[in-house]
Amino acid sequence: MKNMTIEKIAEVCKGKILGDYKQDNTEANGIYIDSRKVSKGDVFIAIEGNRVDGHDFVKSVMENGALCAVGERKLEEYFGPYILVESTLQALKDIAEYYLSVLDIKVVGITGSVGKTSTKEMIASVLGERYNVYKTAGNFNNEIGLPLTVFGLRNEHEVAVLEMGISDFGEMDRLSKIDRPDIMVITNIGYCHLENLKTRDGILKAKTECLDNMKPSSVVILNGDDDKLITLNSHPEIRKVFYGKDDEKFAIHASDIDDKGLAGIDFTLSACGEKIKVHEPLPGMHNVSNALAAAAVAKELDMGIEEIKSGIEKASTIGGRSNFIKANGYTVIDDCYNANPISMKAAADILSKAEGRKIAVFGDMGELGDTERELHYGVGEHVAMTNIDAVFTAGSLSKEIGRAIKDKGAKIEVFEFNDKENLIEELLKYKKEGDTILVKASHFMNFSEIVKSLT
Repeated sequence: MKNMTIEKIAEVCKGKILGDYKQDNTEANGIYIDSRKVSKGDVFIAIEGNRVDGHDFVKSVMENGALCAVGERKLEEYFGPYILVESTLQALKDIAEYYLSVLDIKVVGITGSVGKTSTKEMIASVLGERYNVYKTAGNFNNEIGLPLTVFGLRNEHEVAVLEMGISDFGEMDRLSKIDRPDIMVITNIGYCHLENLKTRDGILKAKTECLDNMKPSSVVILNGDDDKLITLNSHPEIRKVFYGKDDEKFAIHASDIDDKGLAGIDFTLSACGEKIKVHEPLPGMHNVSNALAAAAVAKELDMGIEEIKSGIEKASTIGGRSNFIKANGYTVIDDCYNANPISMKAAADILSKAEGRKIAVFGDMGELGDTERELHYGVGEHVAMTNIDAVFTAGSLSKEIGRAIKDKGAKIEVFEFNDKENLIEELLKYKKEGDTILVKASHFMNFSEIVKSLT
């Protein structure tokens, strides 16, 4: 890792080197907070968690050949170089910020209420047509996950595509100080984390904290179809690029959109005056928006429209996010990693385009604040207008989805359960060959158990 010597690490995190240390210029091979991942030449940062205290593993990692350890507690005995800091959580961020700053790499940051991960995957797919791309693994997008992602970067990488997730004010400011994006993508402003952010205007304010830490030469790419983002006029020194569907006023836009259902979507991509026919392999109109965001980033990095088309058409999903699984004669749409009102409605729209019986399995959505019941009810009202055949729910809030469906008089069978176990038992009896089954809920509901039972 470039410049990551013991002395430099101690300097950037304002630490004091204790223990057995002789000055040398050996650079760290890697930096980890999980002692099980530490090998010879790595740096171990000891984090005190709710269940496990990393300081308890300093001796073992040093005995296994770690270059040094970083901790916030004085130890009775030192087993090699030990950097004592005030806060290892802050040290983690400080080290990551410095390390990224010494690399010759373009940084693309991604945030938004919905679609961060799928947009990240699309952007990485497109940029991969020309560049050596490094991207956030899974959703390592918070104040611990982002630094750990940064530590995976190496000299050969040319572009880093980094996801940034928040739930409160101030978090985006701290995240963007770590990665200081050259290009920032904001996908939308929806109904997420309302417990802390209260309103969509609050979400807009929190998400756009990133602009304070961007250079004047940077660019922010915004979804012009979003009613909040289209009004953004702060930070005039940062160039703004909008993308959108069926609106020629945007330099990046889609037209001639032909929804093929679960087979994807065909559309004409217009990018800075160039046009080309594209087949988006992932279903759902939101994936057209993701493709447009990727095209906007690619144009900023001087990519041609043929390269962009190729990258879009190679895009794929990851587990837990609109992942289609063929199993036992039916199709499962695994979309159970997270949920909010916008993504719930979008998932229902995708399901409604399937052939055969269409079954939705819904669980509770979290962090919606005082309006959580109304927002669940709103999802039910939307579902009632689709041609879905049956809805299974588990959780106290998701009962509101079923209640709305019944209130609307929709011809949809509704099955309500207090827990996953009873739901799974009845769902396995109900499903049959040829069905398409959507599984969607917030992560805390652990609906991956339902997917596992079905597949």
